[in-house]
Amino acid sequence: MALEDAKKQVDVAFTREARQGLAFENAFGGAPSFLRRRYTKDLKGVDLAVTGIPFDQAVTHRPGTRFGPRAIREASTLQPYDPPYGWGFSPLEEFSIVDYGDLAFDYAKVSDFPDALTAHIRGILAAGPGTVVLGGDHYITFPILKAYAEKFGPVSLLHFDAHSDTWPDEDLSRIDHGTMFYKAVKTGVIDPEASVQIGIRTHNGDTLGIPTIDAREVHEKGTAAVVTKIREIVGQRPCYLTFDIDCLDPAFAPGTGTPVWGGLASWQAAAILRDLAGINLVGGDVVEVSPPYDTTGATAIAGAHVAHEIICLYFWNRREGA
Repeated sequence: MALEDAKKQVDVAFTREARQGLAFENAFGGAPSFLRRRYTKDLKGVDLAVTGIPFDQAVTHRPGTRFGPRAIREASTLQPYDPPYGWGFSPLEEFSIVDYGDLAFDYAKVSDFPDALTAHIRGILAAGPGTVVLGGDHYITFPILKAYAEKFGPVSLLHFDAHSDTWPDEDLSRIDHGTMFYKAVKTGVIDPEASVQIGIRTHNGDTLGIPTIDAREVHEKGTAAVVTKIREIVGQRPCYLTFDIDCLDPAFAPGTGTPVWGGLASWQAAAILRDLAGINLVGGDVVEVSPPYDTTGATAIAGAHVAHEIICLYFWNRREGA
């Protein structure tokens, strides 16, 4: 496809036959799958499945993250015309990436949701692809990690956030977006010593041994030093990356349930993510985009870019033959 095709191409999320290639459909029209990838439940030959989890039960302040996947998909329609800047390769052209659609669940039976999500991700992983997940409040990462731990064992968690989300909570049945990484450590689905949290700027007396690079350290020491420290902690262990959009300062991402001042600028997040190329990334998510609180769409745009960067990280080693 080329720019000329925008005159006659529309709804390529349904009509395109090839699963690889850029897309030149008019950004303002058509069915907004993520990066204009084909919507399909057929994972044969697929390298990566993007899936949405429209869930927001446990937000501290402002609800609305159930609309995050929809907004991120729409924002992503600005991106599939060219290879992502600065990476030197084009994952949309070189790999088979599909939009697997959203998780279906009974909103009136919230207690059933975690197992439904774990099964959803387990099924994708069993078919072969990795996942990039569009959320949804941050609780969703815990059920996702359960499925990943079944396949890879305890993973290293690379966690971008304003909050550590390790507040104590011994009740595993509680669906809480502030305690899920406490549970992830206690249930052994992540390796705390090989994990790292970036951008933290709220108090928590116990991070359960997970190393922290707070927002001030990012600002004062710079992105290169942060990347070096992350690499030293994570090494080449299987790594899952979760990016809460409130890791960014509210000036860059106001549309989130729990905004906190003093956060990362979008350029800092972009630099860190790109310079992490070569880590052993097995999957990732971007969560807490709450579009009702950002009429500009800037938060969804940031979320779409983060998800695209995660895709690039996922494919880097495969492309380089590592």
